[in-house]
Amino acid sequence: MTPAPIQPTAASAETPDGDRIAKVIARAGICSRREAEKLIADGRVTVNDKVISSPALNVTGRDKIAVDGKDLPAREPARLWRYYKEPGLVTTARDPEGRPTVFDKLPGTMPRVVSVGRLDVNTEGLLLLTNDGELARLLELPSTGWTRRYRVRAFGSITQPDLDRLKDGITVEGVRYGSIEATLDKVQGSNVWLTLGLKEGKNREVKRVLGALGLRVNRLIRLSFGPFQIGDLQPGEVKQVPNRVLMDQLGAHAAQFEQPAGAPPVRPIQHRGHGGAKPSGPKPGNDKPAGKAPRPHRAGAPDKKGGANRHAGYENKGGERKDPARKGPVKGRAPNKGMTNKGKSHADRGRRP
Repeated sequence: MTPAPIQPTAASAETPDGDRIAKVIARAGICSRREAEKLIADGRVTVNDKVISSPALNVTGRDKIAVDGKDLPAREPARLWRYYKEPGLVTTARDPEGRPTVFDKLPGTMPRVVSVGRLDVNTEGLLLLTNDGELARLLELPSTGWTRRYRVRAFGSITQPDLDRLKDGITVEGVRYGSIEATLDKVQGSNVWLTLGLKEGKNREVKRVLGALGLRVNRLIRLSFGPFQIGDLQPGEVKQVPNRVLMDQLGAHAAQFEQPAGAPPVRPIQHRGHGGAKPSGPKPGNDKPAGKAPRPHRAGAPDKKGGANRHAGYENKGGERKDPARKGPVKGRAPNKGMTNKGKSHADRGRRP
């Protein structure tokens, strides 16, 4: 007797195809998933020429989606950029107070991007940008396990034992902050320089935590976000992370962001940005925290057990030197045409004949 074919259960039969509308909008790089849900609630999204009011809708490639009357752009391969944010810029698309934003300062050749988390208006340093809202959401999650590392200058005095107590977390004005690695690097007059590592990145976390310890932060620089470091970026400069490096760091999450088969490879494009004056004081790239920092790791892996980043720095590979008077790297200097020292001893060089 031939067995009857298995019938789908009620739950599986009712499960619609496709993905949630907010996720599809985020993948197109319009905004984050949370912001997409707000666009839907505001009646700014249409599906097949009908306004929708709830994000509880699955769509497929056959559906026509529009935001503010404009068709949703085709999804591009996920890309990530490292950007040196200068102080005075807000990390938002539009500021009601009319202050300059990060996105106002990006080169015109950049595609539409969203930020991975935010930096306070007066905070400078590394900000990650991506054309994929779902990738931004993944990298922002504390469960990803990536450490954000900061260089801090603060007014006041403190000891290393006081900072060590932050490893157990701290509650400030009813808000609980998780474990923070803090190192006292040096005392400079009435200020102290610290290096902090944290995983949550709550709103104004560094300033509030150090304020509870009697310190007033007057300069804050983000040095790294997980395995991605500020490196030799200059203020206002933006550089794309090579796709192979991004996929390697995403680990088990890479499959959902990998480039479709048959698609042309994405070539990293480097942008110089708008320039700007170099920050005063110690250079972020040269301020080495006391002790050995944890090695970078893949998403989802414990911070202390990750492997070393084989692509750390990304720039200036192969031992090439950068000539500050030239735009590109140079491997060596051409000999001067007027030199006639060949074959002479070192003592005779420089003597007139």
